[in-house]
Amino acid sequence: MEPKIAEIAERIRALREMLGLSYEEMAESTEVSIDDYVASESGSRDFTFTFLYKCAEKFGVDIIEIMTGENPHLSGYTVVRGGNGLSIKRRAGFEYNHLAAHFKNKLAEPFLVKAPYREEEQNKPISMSMHEGQEFDYILSGSLKFVHEGHVEELNEGDSVFYDSGKKHGMIATSKGGCVFLAVVIKEKEDENR
Repeated sequence: MEPKIAEIAERIRALREMLGLSYEEMAESTEVSIDDYVASESGSRDFTFTFLYKCAEKFGVDIIEIMTGENPHLSGYTVVRGGNGLSIKRRAGFEYNHLAAHFKNKLAEPFLVKAPYREEEQNKPISMSMHEGQEFDYILSGSLKFVHEGHVEELNEGDSVFYDSGKKHGMIATSKGGCVFLAVVIKEKEDENR
């Protein structure tokens, strides 16, 4: 099952309006221009994972609620059989399978990610993003060029990287068959004094 752009856009609009947030506030929270935010909320452009993640943080909901309209309901454990998970095709052909979509109150968001190889990306600057928290990526097959705050690493099968995802980072597959990796996005710890 892959969530539809128009349905996600409608849920984002409804949550924004329900919480009384302006376009300007949401654009600032998602770190995009007001025009880009409005285009995303209208469903006329696709979403990045980072955009959806930042919307969920601002709204105080699980990212799965934005993507599917359902609240995760499992609390003891959840099992995802091989090849399954909530499929998300976002960010220029990257395919994400959320591996804990039905588990509520997650401290982390685990994904199986398939990054496509694109010849035209190999000698261009890598697109960067950032989201609060930390991330752990473990390469299952293929190779990945990883950039973090100007540092470049070539990661191969069996390699891993753990990083502050609140700083600019990006990645592209460098092996002809693409790259498959496990990504665990760890949420920023709530400040108990807020």
